[in-house]
Amino acid sequence: MPEPRPALIEFPADDPQRARRFWGGLLGAKLEARAEGEGEGWQTRGAAAAAVGVHARGRGPGDSFSLPYLSVDDLGAALERVESLGGSVIHPGERWAICRDSEGSPFGLALR
Repeated sequence: MPEPRPALIEFPADDPQRARRFWGGLLGAKLEARAEGEGEGWQTRGAAAAAVGVHARGRGPGDSFSLPYLSVDDLGAALERVESLGGSVIHPGERWAICRDSEGSPFGLALR
């Protein structure tokens, strides 16, 4: 089974349009509206490196701080692995999930 790889780094924003201008300008890339099933907000597309996403700040587990997402082939197996290593699953899902590592830091897992 391939190991998880960085796929997306998510940034919550008080002013999403301002954040889109900032990250787009910094990266020299357009942040496009997300497709159905990807959640709310915008993200870069087609880059060889991890995508960068922006969404409106909220109260959920991934809405308060920047959040790295790791891509996996089998989300269920990856969630089991998180828990077996002392982490926790905060928001399980079918295509993506929010977790915390053994030290309490949040991160996401997403299907490749």
